[in-house]
Amino acid sequence: MNKKELAMLLSELEEIKPKKELEQYQTPSEIAADLLWTAFLRGDLRGRVADLGCGNGIFGIGAKLLGAKEVYCVERDEDSLEVAERNARKLGVDIKFLLMDVRDFEEEVDTVVMNPPFGRKPHHLDRVFLEKAFEIADIVYSVHPASSAQFLLGFGKKYGFSGEVLKEFDFPLRATFPWHRKKVERFKAVFLRFQRESRMR
Repeated sequence: MNKKELAMLLSELEEIKPKKELEQYQTPSEIAADLLWTAFLRGDLRGRVADLGCGNGIFGIGAKLLGAKEVYCVERDEDSLEVAERNARKLGVDIKFLLMDVRDFEEEVDTVVMNPPFGRKPHHLDRVFLEKAFEIADIVYSVHPASSAQFLLGFGKKYGFSGEVLKEFDFPLRATFPWHRKKVERFKAVFLRFQRESRMR
């Protein structure tokens, strides 16, 4: 499988119906495939992987398609988790789905791959996801607004993680919430990769 084939498979997934109180939005398949392919080439998807706030399961399903040994998809919204489960069945991948707040997830994994809430409404929710990721994994891939990148790299440092910006790109955000004024709003986003400093060679 190559990156284009992965993106095509992920584009067939059913999407969630976003809920404003959870600041949910759909990750485009091309963006998800790009991040997953980067993690795959670095050898970071071989072991146990968690997708925190999985939505329709796009990252977890993609990780499993690329050979992850075990995948956990964690989601507090029951409707979204049902969509993710249907998507996994559609593509024939075996994933552990957990209906819970990410703060309650305690399984240790090798890698977290996620697109957390951007921390706008409610504020700072992105940090909650990162804190949990730093607790359970040695390697974290995450999508964030470019404007938050330097702060979040420093945030990771406080938890003993060295971080880097892998890529900056345009993220298309379809109008789904009252504060969205354009049909499609594009903003600068980044892929961040964090690695626990004590495990770096």
